[in-house]
Amino acid sequence: MAIAAFLFAAAVAAGAQTADSREVKSILKRVADWEIANHVIDEGEHGDLAWTQAALYVGMLDWARLVEAEDGDDSYYQWMRRIGRRNSWQTGKMMYHADDIAVSQAWLAMYEKYRERNMLLPTLARTEFVLKYPSCSTLELDYSNPATLERWSWCDALFMAPPVYARMYVLTGRPEFLEFMDREYKASYSFLYDTEERLFYRDWRYFDDREANGEKVFWGRGNGWVLAGLAELLQILPPSNAYRDFYEGLFVGLALRLAELQNPDGYWHASLLDPASYPSPETSATGFIVYGLAYGVNAGLLDARTLMPVILKGWNALTDAVGPDGKLGYVQPIGADPRKVSRDMTEVYGVGAFLAAGVQLYEMLVRAEQVEE
Repeated sequence: MAIAAFLFAAAVAAGAQTADSREVKSILKRVADWEIANHVIDEGEHGDLAWTQAALYVGMLDWARLVEAEDGDDSYYQWMRRIGRRNSWQTGKMMYHADDIAVSQAWLAMYEKYRERNMLLPTLARTEFVLKYPSCSTLELDYSNPATLERWSWCDALFMAPPVYARMYVLTGRPEFLEFMDREYKASYSFLYDTEERLFYRDWRYFDDREANGEKVFWGRGNGWVLAGLAELLQILPPSNAYRDFYEGLFVGLALRLAELQNPDGYWHASLLDPASYPSPETSATGFIVYGLAYGVNAGLLDARTLMPVILKGWNALTDAVGPDGKLGYVQPIGADPRKVSRDMTEVYGVGAFLAAGVQLYEMLVRAEQVEE
């Protein structure tokens, strides 16, 4: 039996529907186009330079790359270019806050493609300043103390900032960018990672909290942020880089742990260890986790036979949350902990996660279908 047929048979046996690459590409286009047609910006957490939009841009650029490569259509890149230009490729206002540099992931990716210096210079200036004048925050990473928000004291930050410093290392060849990233990442890991549950707390405020069922509080999207951030990081670091071993090991361990926690409906719910208290589907956590798992299989870091059923089940759950017009629903709102969610709720970061997950799955399916031929 060809490998593609074997994997799909395994997925069906595990209760997941199979997927077709053309169908995946069609729904990706529908979701991307709905977002662009309905895209809302404001001066708060949905401004052009906000972390919410940064997560959208990561997924939108994955989609832009696919569409340009296959169809010669650069319209999604041009949409990103218009956003960057109207903001002069700047970052957010707070110098040290991870959320306010997250948008640089998109700007640096655009620089790699177009090599226009103005796309790089604001991020270069920001990151050089942080390296020269690092924050003096305490090592306790007390999230309730505003000063420690200058460090990566909450798990979402591990998606927002590390890929930026890693890409700056690749673009400049200067090891100090990677040394800074590695030092700060490992400080956060040591503080927020629970070795018993093999999951990340959102921040220190949840260390002693318990869910209704007595389990520890581990936020679905929070751990999705970490897994997706690791996937981004591993796509940036060169294969022979000495820092890779730690991040590959962490990625594989977290991916396998999250795969164990998938719910029978295919989703990862807002609370990883007490899904019964938050029974609604949750597409932002699910999108980021499916993205990470699919990337891991594509990169040869995760076993396809084991994880293909999980990925397909998760993807089909995600597509169930897409309306006929392309609106993605069941996206948990902005927050720091498990919250309830409804079908009408959408957010740009959920769309970014959906697009990133779908592109990885599409590339996996295309390769499998080529083997079948």
